[in-house]
Amino acid sequence: MCSTTAGSALDRLGAALDDLAGEGLSGRFGPELLDRLTGLLTAQNRLAAQVARTVRECEVTQAPEHDGLKTMASWLRGHGKLSPAAASRVVRTGRALAELPAVAEAFADGAVTAEQVALIAPVVEPANVAAAQAQAVDLAAVDATLAEVAAGSAFGPLRQVVGHYLARLDPDGPEPDPTEGRSWVFATHADGRVAGRFELDAVGGEKLQAVLESMVQAGRCAGDTRTRAQQLADAAVQWADNVLASGQLPFLRTVKPHVVVTIPLVDLVDPGTGPAAGQLASGTAISAARARWLACDGKVTRIVVGPESQPLELGRSHRVVPPHLRRAVEHRDRHCVFAGCDAPAYWCDVHHVLEWVAHEGETSLENSALLCERHHTKVHHGFRIERDSRGRWHTYRPDGTEILIFPRITAAPERTRTG
Repeated sequence: MCSTTAGSALDRLGAALDDLAGEGLSGRFGPELLDRLTGLLTAQNRLAAQVARTVRECEVTQAPEHDGLKTMASWLRGHGKLSPAAASRVVRTGRALAELPAVAEAFADGAVTAEQVALIAPVVEPANVAAAQAQAVDLAAVDATLAEVAAGSAFGPLRQVVGHYLARLDPDGPEPDPTEGRSWVFATHADGRVAGRFELDAVGGEKLQAVLESMVQAGRCAGDTRTRAQQLADAAVQWADNVLASGQLPFLRTVKPHVVVTIPLVDLVDPGTGPAAGQLASGTAISAARARWLACDGKVTRIVVGPESQPLELGRSHRVVPPHLRRAVEHRDRHCVFAGCDAPAYWCDVHHVLEWVAHEGETSLENSALLCERHHTKVHHGFRIERDSRGRWHTYRPDGTEILIFPRITAAPERTRTG
Protein backbone atom coordinates (compact mmCIF):
# COMPACT_ATOMS: atom_id res chain seq x y z
CA MET A 1 0.00 0.00 0.00
CA CYS A 2 1.04 3.60 -0.49
CA SER A 3 2.28 5.15 2.75
CA THR A 4 1.15 8.60 3.77
CA THR A 5 2.43 11.38 6.00
CA ALA A 6 -0.96 13.02 6.15
CA GLY A 7 -2.52 10.67 8.64
CA SER A 8 -3.81 13.49 10.81
CA ALA A 9 -5.30 15.26 7.77
CA LEU A 10 -7.03 12.03 6.71
CA ASP A 11 -8.31 11.59 10.27
CA ARG A 12 -9.79 15.07 10.16
CA LEU A 13 -11.29 14.33 6.73
CA GLY A 14 -12.89 11.16 8.07
CA ALA A 15 -14.31 13.07 11.03
CA ALA A 16 -15.71 15.74 8.70
CA LEU A 17 -17.38 13.04 6.58
CA ASP A 18 -18.87 11.55 9.72
CA ASP A 19 -20.30 14.96 10.56
CA LEU A 20 -21.78 15.26 7.07
CA ALA A 21 -23.30 11.80 7.28
CA GLY A 22 -24.92 12.73 10.56
CA GLU A 23 -26.64 15.81 9.21
CA GLY A 24 -30.36 15.43 8.59
CA LEU A 25 -31.66 16.37 5.14
CA SER A 26 -35.40 15.97 5.52
CA GLY A 27 -37.25 19.24 5.82
CA ARG A 28 -34.61 21.28 4.03
CA PHE A 29 -35.69 23.43 1.10
CA GLY A 30 -34.37 23.22 -2.47
CA PRO A 31 -31.88 26.13 -2.41
CA GLU A 32 -30.31 24.91 0.81
CA LEU A 33 -29.97 21.38 -0.56
CA LEU A 34 -28.46 22.64 -3.80
CA ASP A 35 -25.93 24.73 -1.89
CA ARG A 36 -24.96 21.65 0.09
CA LEU A 37 -24.65 19.59 -3.09
CA THR A 38 -22.47 22.23 -4.75
CA GLY A 39 -20.10 22.13 -1.80
CA LEU A 40 -20.00 18.35 -1.85
CA LEU A 41 -19.23 18.27 -5.59
CA THR A 42 -16.38 20.73 -5.10
CA ALA A 43 -15.03 18.62 -2.25
CA GLN A 44 -15.38 15.50 -4.41
CA ASN A 45 -13.28 17.12 -7.14
CA ARG A 46 -10.62 18.16 -4.65
CA LEU A 47 -10.52 14.68 -3.15
CA ALA A 48 -10.31 13.07 -6.63
CA ALA A 49 -7.35 15.36 -7.39
CA GLN A 50 -5.53 14.09 -4.32
CA VAL A 51 -6.30 10.49 -5.26
CA ALA A 52 -4.86 10.99 -8.75
CA ARG A 53 -1.82 12.84 -7.39
CA THR A 54 -1.13 10.05 -4.90
CA VAL A 55 -1.64 7.34 -7.51
CA ARG A 56 0.95 9.04 -9.71
CA GLU A 57 3.47 9.20 -6.86
CA CYS A 58 2.80 5.53 -6.05
CA GLU A 59 3.45 4.71 -9.69
CA VAL A 60 6.71 6.68 -9.81
CA THR A 61 8.01 5.04 -6.63
CA GLN A 62 6.81 1.55 -7.68
CA ALA A 63 4.69 1.35 -4.54
CA PRO A 64 2.43 -1.49 -5.77
CA GLU A 65 5.41 -3.86 -5.50
CA HIS A 66 4.97 -3.58 -1.74
CA ASP A 67 1.74 -5.54 -2.10
CA GLY A 68 3.15 -7.90 -4.71
CA LEU A 69 1.58 -6.16 -7.70
CA LYS A 70 3.24 -4.76 -10.79
CA THR A 71 1.14 -1.73 -11.69
CA MET A 72 -1.05 0.83 -9.99
CA ALA A 73 -3.89 -0.14 -12.30
CA SER A 74 -3.82 -3.69 -10.92
CA TRP A 75 -3.55 -2.35 -7.35
CA LEU A 76 -6.58 -0.11 -7.89
CA ARG A 77 -8.56 -3.02 -9.30
CA GLY A 78 -7.74 -5.36 -6.43
CA HIS A 79 -7.34 -3.06 -3.42
CA GLY A 80 -9.40 -0.10 -4.59
CA LYS A 81 -12.16 -2.31 -6.03
CA LEU A 82 -12.30 -0.25 -9.23
CA SER A 83 -13.31 -1.56 -12.62
CA PRO A 84 -10.47 -1.94 -15.16
CA ALA A 85 -11.68 1.13 -17.05
CA ALA A 86 -11.91 3.26 -13.89
CA ALA A 87 -8.48 2.13 -12.65
CA SER A 88 -6.84 2.98 -15.96
CA ARG A 89 -8.57 6.36 -16.01
CA VAL A 90 -7.20 7.29 -12.57
CA VAL A 91 -3.68 6.28 -13.62
CA ARG A 92 -3.89 8.35 -16.81
CA THR A 93 -5.26 11.28 -14.84
CA GLY A 94 -2.34 11.17 -12.43
CA ARG A 95 0.14 11.13 -15.29
CA ALA A 96 -1.61 14.06 -16.99
CA LEU A 97 -1.58 16.18 -13.83
CA ALA A 98 2.20 15.84 -13.62
CA GLU A 99 2.50 17.46 -17.07
CA LEU A 100 -0.29 20.05 -16.77
CA PRO A 101 0.28 22.18 -13.65
CA ALA A 102 -2.49 24.69 -14.42
CA VAL A 103 -5.05 21.92 -14.87
CA ALA A 104 -3.72 20.22 -11.73
CA GLU A 105 -4.18 23.43 -9.73
CA ALA A 106 -7.76 23.91 -10.97
CA PHE A 107 -8.46 20.27 -10.16
CA ALA A 108 -7.03 20.62 -6.64
CA ASP A 109 -9.19 23.72 -6.10
CA GLY A 110 -12.29 21.72 -7.03
CA ALA A 111 -13.09 23.77 -10.15
CA VAL A 112 -12.45 20.87 -12.53
CA THR A 113 -13.84 17.34 -12.40
CA ALA A 114 -12.04 14.03 -12.77
CA GLU A 115 -13.92 13.36 -16.00
CA GLN A 116 -12.69 16.63 -17.45
CA VAL A 117 -9.08 15.81 -16.59
CA ALA A 118 -9.48 12.36 -18.17
CA LEU A 119 -10.74 14.10 -21.30
CA ILE A 120 -7.71 16.41 -21.33
CA ALA A 121 -5.20 13.62 -20.64
CA PRO A 122 -4.55 12.65 -24.32
CA VAL A 123 -3.01 16.11 -24.85
CA VAL A 124 0.11 14.99 -22.97
CA GLU A 125 0.45 11.54 -24.46
CA PRO A 126 4.03 11.16 -25.80
CA ALA A 127 3.07 11.20 -29.49
CA ASN A 128 0.96 14.33 -29.09
CA VAL A 129 3.62 16.10 -27.04
CA ALA A 130 6.21 15.30 -29.71
CA ALA A 131 3.92 16.63 -32.45
CA ALA A 132 3.33 19.81 -30.45
CA GLN A 133 7.04 20.35 -29.89
CA ALA A 134 7.75 19.81 -33.59
CA GLN A 135 5.33 22.64 -34.36
CA ALA A 136 6.70 24.87 -31.58
CA VAL A 137 3.41 24.80 -29.70
CA ASP A 138 3.57 26.49 -26.31
CA LEU A 139 2.35 23.65 -24.07
CA ALA A 140 2.24 25.95 -21.04
CA ALA A 141 -0.22 28.20 -22.85
CA VAL A 142 -2.26 25.16 -23.89
CA ASP A 143 -2.28 23.99 -20.27
CA ALA A 144 -3.54 27.37 -19.06
CA THR A 145 -6.22 27.55 -21.77
CA LEU A 146 -7.50 24.06 -21.03
CA ALA A 147 -7.66 24.80 -17.32
CA GLU A 148 -9.64 27.98 -18.01
CA VAL A 149 -12.06 26.25 -20.40
CA ALA A 150 -12.56 23.28 -18.07
CA ALA A 151 -13.25 25.50 -15.07
CA GLY A 152 -15.65 27.77 -16.95
CA SER A 153 -17.67 25.44 -19.17
CA ALA A 154 -19.52 22.15 -19.25
CA PHE A 155 -18.18 18.83 -20.48
CA GLY A 156 -19.36 19.23 -24.10
CA PRO A 157 -17.51 22.46 -24.98
CA LEU A 158 -14.31 21.13 -23.39
CA ARG A 159 -14.54 18.01 -25.51
CA GLN A 160 -14.78 20.14 -28.64
CA VAL A 161 -11.76 22.24 -27.63
CA VAL A 162 -9.62 19.18 -26.89
CA GLY A 163 -10.72 17.49 -30.10
CA HIS A 164 -9.93 20.61 -32.12
CA TYR A 165 -6.47 20.88 -30.58
CA LEU A 166 -5.60 17.22 -31.22
CA ALA A 167 -6.87 17.44 -34.81
CA ARG A 168 -4.74 20.52 -35.46
CA LEU A 169 -1.55 18.79 -34.36
CA ASP A 170 -1.37 17.01 -37.72
CA PRO A 171 -3.53 19.04 -40.12
CA ASP A 172 -1.72 17.91 -43.27
CA GLY A 173 -1.22 14.27 -42.40
CA PRO A 174 -2.96 11.42 -44.21
CA GLU A 175 -6.60 10.88 -43.28
CA PRO A 176 -6.69 7.84 -40.98
CA ASP A 177 -8.61 4.76 -42.03
CA PRO A 178 -11.77 4.80 -39.87
CA THR A 179 -12.10 1.03 -40.03
CA GLU A 180 -8.80 0.44 -38.24
CA GLY A 181 -10.12 1.58 -34.88
CA ARG A 182 -13.55 -0.01 -35.09
CA SER A 183 -14.37 -3.05 -33.00
CA TRP A 184 -17.50 -4.87 -31.86
CA VAL A 185 -17.35 -7.83 -29.49
CA PHE A 186 -20.26 -10.05 -28.42
CA ALA A 187 -20.40 -12.32 -25.37
CA THR A 188 -23.23 -14.80 -24.73
CA HIS A 189 -24.09 -15.56 -21.10
CA ALA A 190 -25.24 -18.92 -19.78
CA ASP A 191 -28.91 -17.89 -19.90
CA GLY A 192 -28.66 -16.71 -23.52
CA ARG A 193 -28.42 -12.98 -22.82
CA VAL A 194 -25.99 -11.22 -25.10
CA ALA A 195 -23.64 -8.49 -23.91
CA GLY A 196 -21.08 -6.59 -25.90
CA ARG A 197 -18.60 -3.78 -26.22
CA PHE A 198 -18.01 -1.63 -29.26
CA GLU A 199 -15.82 1.24 -30.35
CA LEU A 200 -16.42 3.32 -33.47
CA ASP A 201 -14.77 6.28 -35.14
CA ALA A 202 -16.48 9.65 -34.81
CA VAL A 203 -18.39 9.45 -38.10
CA GLY A 204 -19.38 5.82 -37.66
CA GLY A 205 -20.57 6.53 -34.14
CA GLU A 206 -22.58 9.51 -35.34
CA LYS A 207 -24.29 7.32 -37.95
CA LEU A 208 -25.16 4.68 -35.38
CA GLN A 209 -26.54 7.24 -32.95
CA ALA A 210 -28.61 8.87 -35.69
CA VAL A 211 -30.25 5.55 -36.60
CA LEU A 212 -30.94 4.52 -33.01
CA GLU A 213 -32.25 7.97 -32.08
CA SER A 214 -34.69 7.88 -34.99
CA MET A 215 -35.92 4.50 -33.75
CA VAL A 216 -36.24 5.79 -30.19
CA GLN A 217 -38.22 8.87 -31.19
CA ALA A 218 -40.51 6.95 -33.55
CA GLY A 219 -41.15 4.32 -30.89
CA ARG A 220 -42.19 6.65 -28.08
CA CYS A 221 -45.69 6.06 -26.77
CA ALA A 222 -47.91 7.25 -23.96
CA GLY A 223 -46.98 5.95 -20.54
CA ASP A 224 -43.48 4.88 -21.61
CA THR A 225 -41.47 4.35 -18.40
CA ARG A 226 -38.38 2.80 -19.99
CA THR A 227 -34.97 4.20 -19.15
CA ARG A 228 -32.83 5.75 -21.87
CA ALA A 229 -30.67 2.61 -21.93
CA GLN A 230 -33.75 0.40 -22.38
CA GLN A 231 -35.05 2.62 -25.18
CA LEU A 232 -31.75 2.37 -27.06
CA ALA A 233 -31.61 -1.41 -26.60
CA ASP A 234 -35.17 -1.79 -27.88
CA ALA A 235 -34.30 0.48 -30.80
CA ALA A 236 -31.35 -1.74 -31.73
CA VAL A 237 -33.56 -4.86 -31.70
CA GLN A 238 -36.21 -3.04 -33.74
CA TRP A 239 -33.55 -2.08 -36.27
CA ALA A 240 -32.56 -5.74 -36.57
CA ASP A 241 -36.23 -6.70 -37.02
CA ASN A 242 -36.67 -4.14 -39.80
CA VAL A 243 -33.54 -5.22 -41.65
CA LEU A 244 -34.38 -8.94 -41.39
CA ALA A 245 -37.94 -8.31 -42.57
CA SER A 246 -36.77 -6.24 -45.55
CA GLY A 247 -35.28 -9.27 -47.29
CA GLN A 248 -32.36 -7.17 -48.53
CA LEU A 249 -29.59 -8.80 -46.49
CA PRO A 250 -26.95 -10.96 -48.24
CA PHE A 251 -27.58 -14.69 -48.44
CA LEU A 252 -26.02 -16.98 -45.82
CA ARG A 253 -25.38 -20.50 -47.10
CA THR A 254 -28.00 -20.17 -49.88
CA VAL A 255 -30.75 -18.80 -47.61
CA LYS A 256 -31.70 -15.39 -46.35
CA PRO A 257 -30.56 -14.73 -42.75
CA HIS A 258 -33.30 -15.46 -40.27
CA VAL A 259 -33.93 -16.49 -36.67
CA VAL A 260 -34.45 -20.25 -36.23
CA VAL A 261 -36.05 -21.89 -33.22
CA THR A 262 -36.65 -25.62 -32.78
CA ILE A 263 -39.36 -26.84 -30.42
CA PRO A 264 -41.37 -30.07 -29.99
CA LEU A 265 -44.95 -29.75 -31.23
CA VAL A 266 -46.39 -30.76 -27.85
CA ASP A 267 -44.65 -27.81 -26.18
CA LEU A 268 -45.65 -25.42 -28.94
CA VAL A 269 -49.36 -26.19 -28.58
CA ASP A 270 -49.28 -26.30 -24.78
CA PRO A 271 -50.58 -22.93 -23.45
CA GLY A 272 -48.07 -22.98 -20.59
CA THR A 273 -44.87 -20.96 -20.48
CA GLY A 274 -42.74 -24.04 -21.12
CA PRO A 275 -39.33 -22.81 -19.90
CA ALA A 276 -36.35 -24.00 -21.96
CA ALA A 277 -38.65 -25.90 -24.34
CA GLY A 278 -37.25 -24.31 -27.51
CA GLN A 279 -33.76 -23.88 -28.83
CA LEU A 280 -32.27 -21.17 -31.03
CA ALA A 281 -29.78 -21.97 -33.76
CA SER A 282 -27.00 -20.82 -31.43
CA GLY A 283 -28.02 -23.48 -28.91
CA THR A 284 -29.60 -21.03 -26.47
CA ALA A 285 -32.75 -22.32 -24.79
CA ILE A 286 -35.92 -20.22 -24.89
CA SER A 287 -39.41 -20.78 -23.53
CA ALA A 288 -42.33 -22.20 -25.48
CA ALA A 289 -44.12 -18.87 -24.98
CA ARG A 290 -41.25 -17.08 -26.70
CA ALA A 291 -41.33 -19.60 -29.54
CA ARG A 292 -45.08 -19.03 -30.02
CA TRP A 293 -44.38 -15.30 -30.17
CA LEU A 294 -41.86 -15.89 -32.98
CA ALA A 295 -44.30 -18.17 -34.79
CA CYS A 296 -46.93 -15.42 -35.02
CA ASP A 297 -45.41 -13.88 -38.13
CA GLY A 298 -42.90 -16.39 -39.46
CA LYS A 299 -42.53 -19.65 -41.32
CA VAL A 300 -43.17 -23.00 -39.65
CA THR A 301 -41.55 -26.21 -40.89
CA ARG A 302 -42.59 -29.63 -39.64
CA ILE A 303 -39.74 -32.13 -39.12
CA VAL A 304 -40.50 -35.68 -37.92
CA VAL A 305 -37.61 -37.00 -35.80
CA GLY A 306 -36.94 -40.67 -35.10
CA PRO A 307 -36.06 -42.29 -31.76
CA GLU A 308 -32.36 -41.66 -32.33
CA SER A 309 -32.96 -37.97 -33.20
CA GLN A 310 -32.51 -38.53 -36.92
CA PRO A 311 -34.90 -36.54 -39.20
CA LEU A 312 -37.36 -38.94 -40.89
CA GLU A 313 -39.60 -36.49 -42.73
CA LEU A 314 -39.19 -32.85 -43.70
CA GLY A 315 -42.47 -31.14 -44.48
CA ARG A 316 -42.96 -27.97 -46.50
CA SER A 317 -42.48 -24.61 -44.86
CA HIS A 318 -45.76 -22.78 -44.30
CA ARG A 319 -45.77 -19.06 -43.93
CA VAL A 320 -48.22 -18.23 -41.16
CA VAL A 321 -49.13 -14.79 -42.51
CA PRO A 322 -49.06 -14.57 -46.34
CA PRO A 323 -48.02 -11.25 -47.93
CA HIS A 324 -51.52 -10.34 -49.15
CA LEU A 325 -52.96 -10.75 -45.64
CA ARG A 326 -50.20 -8.65 -44.13
CA ARG A 327 -50.99 -5.85 -46.59
CA ALA A 328 -54.63 -5.99 -45.57
CA VAL A 329 -53.78 -5.87 -41.85
CA GLU A 330 -51.42 -2.93 -42.42
CA HIS A 331 -54.11 -1.09 -44.37
CA ARG A 332 -56.63 -1.58 -41.58
CA ASP A 333 -54.49 -1.05 -38.46
CA ARG A 334 -51.89 1.44 -39.83
CA HIS A 335 -49.67 1.06 -36.75
CA CYS A 336 -49.23 -0.95 -33.54
CA VAL A 337 -52.69 -1.37 -31.99
CA PHE A 338 -51.48 -1.55 -28.36
CA ALA A 339 -52.98 1.33 -26.39
CA GLY A 340 -50.81 4.43 -26.55
CA CYS A 341 -48.40 3.13 -29.20
CA ASP A 342 -48.16 4.39 -32.76
CA ALA A 343 -45.11 2.42 -33.94
CA PRO A 344 -45.29 2.30 -37.76
CA ALA A 345 -46.59 -0.77 -39.57
CA TYR A 346 -43.19 -1.77 -40.92
CA TRP A 347 -41.97 -2.18 -37.34
CA CYS A 348 -44.75 -4.59 -36.48
CA ASP A 349 -45.42 -8.32 -36.52
CA VAL A 350 -48.84 -9.68 -37.43
CA HIS A 351 -50.10 -11.23 -34.21
CA HIS A 352 -52.75 -13.94 -34.04
CA VAL A 353 -55.30 -12.69 -31.49
CA LEU A 354 -56.36 -16.31 -30.99
CA GLU A 355 -53.07 -18.22 -31.17
CA TRP A 356 -52.46 -20.05 -34.42
CA VAL A 357 -50.89 -23.19 -32.92
CA ALA A 358 -52.06 -23.41 -29.33
CA HIS A 359 -55.69 -22.36 -29.91
CA GLU A 360 -56.04 -23.15 -33.63
CA GLY A 361 -56.68 -19.50 -34.36
CA GLU A 362 -57.37 -18.74 -38.00
CA THR A 363 -54.88 -16.91 -40.16
CA SER A 364 -57.42 -14.30 -41.16
CA LEU A 365 -57.89 -10.56 -41.15
CA GLU A 366 -60.35 -10.77 -38.26
CA ASN A 367 -57.86 -12.74 -36.13
CA SER A 368 -54.83 -10.55 -36.92
CA ALA A 369 -53.40 -7.42 -35.34
CA LEU A 370 -50.29 -5.30 -35.81
CA LEU A 371 -48.00 -5.23 -32.77
CA CYS A 372 -44.52 -3.79 -32.43
CA GLU A 373 -41.79 -5.98 -30.97
CA ARG A 374 -42.12 -4.57 -27.47
CA HIS A 375 -45.90 -4.85 -27.26
CA HIS A 376 -45.97 -8.18 -29.05
CA THR A 377 -43.91 -9.44 -26.14
CA LYS A 378 -46.34 -7.85 -23.67
CA VAL A 379 -49.31 -9.59 -25.27
CA HIS A 380 -47.54 -12.93 -24.94
CA HIS A 381 -46.90 -12.18 -21.26
CA GLY A 382 -50.34 -11.49 -19.85
CA PHE A 383 -51.63 -8.41 -21.66
CA ARG A 384 -54.54 -8.82 -24.08
CA ILE A 385 -55.87 -6.95 -27.09
CA GLU A 386 -59.41 -7.11 -28.42
CA ARG A 387 -61.24 -5.50 -31.34
CA ASP A 388 -64.83 -4.41 -30.78
CA SER A 389 -67.74 -4.40 -33.22
CA ARG A 390 -66.95 -0.81 -34.25
CA GLY A 391 -63.41 -1.74 -35.25
CA ARG A 392 -61.69 -0.15 -32.26
CA TRP A 393 -58.87 -1.94 -30.49
CA HIS A 394 -58.83 -2.22 -26.70
CA THR A 395 -55.85 -3.22 -24.53
CA TYR A 396 -56.22 -4.99 -21.18
CA ARG A 397 -53.70 -5.50 -18.41
CA PRO A 398 -53.04 -8.95 -16.94
CA ASP A 399 -55.46 -8.09 -14.11
CA GLY A 400 -58.24 -7.49 -16.64
CA THR A 401 -58.37 -3.69 -16.37
CA GLU A 402 -58.36 -1.73 -19.61
CA ILE A 403 -55.60 0.74 -20.47
CA LEU A 404 -57.33 4.02 -21.21
CA ILE A 405 -55.36 6.85 -22.78
CA PHE A 406 -58.01 9.56 -22.41
CA PRO A 407 -61.03 9.73 -20.07
CA ARG A 408 -64.09 8.42 -21.86
CA ILE A 409 -67.31 10.42 -21.80
CA THR A 410 -70.17 7.99 -21.39
CA ALA A 411 -72.94 10.49 -21.98
CA ALA A 412 -73.09 14.04 -23.28
CA PRO A 413 -74.18 16.54 -20.64
CA GLU A 414 -77.64 17.99 -21.05
CA ARG A 415 -77.80 21.56 -22.21
CA THR A 416 -80.55 24.06 -21.51
CA ARG A 417 -81.38 26.88 -23.82
CA THR A 418 -82.68 30.21 -22.63
CA GLY A 419 -84.00 33.31 -24.34
